[in-house]
Amino acid sequence: RSGLEVSAIGLGCMGISFGYADKLSKEDGVALIRAAVNHGVTFFDTAEVYGPFENEEVVGEALRDVRDRVVIATKFGFNFDKEGKQLPGMNSRPERVRAAAEGSLRRLGIETIDLLYQHRVDPEVPIEDVAGAVRDLITEGKVKHFGLSEPGVQTLRRAHAVQPVTAVQNEYSLWWRAPETNGILDACDELGIGFVPYSPLGKGFLTGALNKDIPEGDFRKSVPRFSPEARQMNQAFVDLLNRVAAEKRATPAHVALAWLLA
Repeated sequence: RSGLEVSAIGLGCMGISFGYADKLSKEDGVALIRAAVNHGVTFFDTAEVYGPFENEEVVGEALRDVRDRVVIATKFGFNFDKEGKQLPGMNSRPERVRAAAEGSLRRLGIETIDLLYQHRVDPEVPIEDVAGAVRDLITEGKVKHFGLSEPGVQTLRRAHAVQPVTAVQNEYSLWWRAPETNGILDACDELGIGFVPYSPLGKGFLTGALNKDIPEGDFRKSVPRFSPEARQMNQAFVDLLNRVAAEKRATPAHVALAWLLA
């Protein structure tokens, strides 16, 4: 109900510079994002913690010349030391929310953040305080829309009562379907909130391309679903996608996205 409209498929930019064993150069990252624009993508997702900070700079440079055609989302919620290293724990205190937003604006090279998410719920800060801090930024014109990533249903309702939530970002794919049963999709429908599935291709697993050992330095190495035993058991997903893709002369990724969007 917020009126914010984006392309059905967006580009999560994290992997360009953070999280995986290999990252792209700034030049290649910029080229990738601009190619997505040329293919009709209008929704681009980043965060201050991706890098940290580096990813926002890549996204900002790539989208500078098409700013009026795209929606840029970024996130806050963590602590960093003076050298820019991420510190343990979360931090969504109002003063940190403001500092994070102003840093993101500077790195992205924009005047207003289209969609500002709380990256993860901070159990030490009432969600009403977080929503109020974002509401103040919206009033000042520094942010247009408020989002939450991985909130519980009650947290979502409490935040929405203070500042209407435009979008909820949750993991959702053919091998992670919790939003169908934990009440989040129902709450979004009821409240008129957009739902943004991240990792709809299972962090690469559902594409059928993840057929080697995960290298050191790749965050998937520590995710239980990517253990050799779990991957072997879940291979049935990929086998099914491969069979359907062959019948339809498509790729497993196309089939996985089509089923999810349906």
